Amino acid sequence: MRIAVAADNAGYELKSALCELLAQDPRVTGIRDHGVRDAADDSPYPPLGIAAAEAVARGEADRALLVCGTGIGMCISANKVPGIRATVAHDAYSAERSVKSNDCQVLALGARVIGPELAKRIVSEWLGHHFDPASASAAKVAHISAYEQS
Repeated sequence: MRIAVAADNAGYELKSALCELLAQDPRVTGIRDHGVRDAADDSPYPPLGIAAAEAVARGEADRALLVCGTGIGMCISANKVPGIRATVAHDAYSAERSVKSNDCQVLALGARVIGPELAKRIVSEWLGHHFDPASASAAKVAHISAYEQS
């Protein structure tokens, strides 16, 4: 699985810890970092989150992991990219359902909301979840996609 990552300066430290986790996970075949490169970089989160989400939309990444202060701003930004379904999740069940029920390709986390060990656990589990296009949820996701294309 190829993962695009991005964080603003509020999320830099957590993103770095999660990148270490991803680099050690055998399910991850590549990580593309869309920024920021250090905690002193005060680049705004919208272009960073959008860049990572666009990589998923273009097929250059399978999923994206975004981190800002709350996860909310990154999530909103990613959801502006056509074809992207992003979620904020700070618990394992929500992260699981975002993939299994909603086919979300983007997970946003808030570095000021979640601790690093819980974030690592959620991300590790998130990597193992997959959407079933034959599930009862598929028709609901299709409605979302159809609206987006109209």
